[in-house]
Order: sequence, then structure tokens, then C-alpha cells
Amino acid sequence: MAQPEEMWQCQMTNCGCIYDPDKGDRKNKTPKGTAFEDLPEDWKCPVCGASTKNFRPLAGPGSAREE
Repeated sequence: MAQPEEMWQCQMTNCGCIYDPDKGDRKNKTPKGTAFEDLPEDWKCPVCGASTKNFRPLAGPGSAREE
């Protein structure tokens, strides 16, 4: 099971989609087990279409909790 530090959440208004590497992303055909850092450069949020730059980790360095 992925730890919160391995999950990333979209920061776009009204989105909040969480990328869980254990689940992957069926919409973008990303297989289970793919780390967020290993997503292709052109990967987009399956909910709102935001880029990976709009995601932050759920916990740990760089997360909203750390601020």
C-alpha cells in the first residue's frame, strides 16, 4: 500500500484528484505501480487536465501540510 508521501494531490480549484501509484491511472493508461516521478512529461490530471506541476505530495517535503 502506498504511503502518503508517495501520493500526490492536484492543487487546482475544485479538483483535489489524488494520484495513487498503487492504482495508476486508467484514463491515461498509466499502469499500476508507476511512481509519480516516473509519469511521462505530458501526463495530465485525469479529472481536470492539469499538468504534474500542479500536484503536491500529500505528506512530507513540499506538501501543503509542511507549510
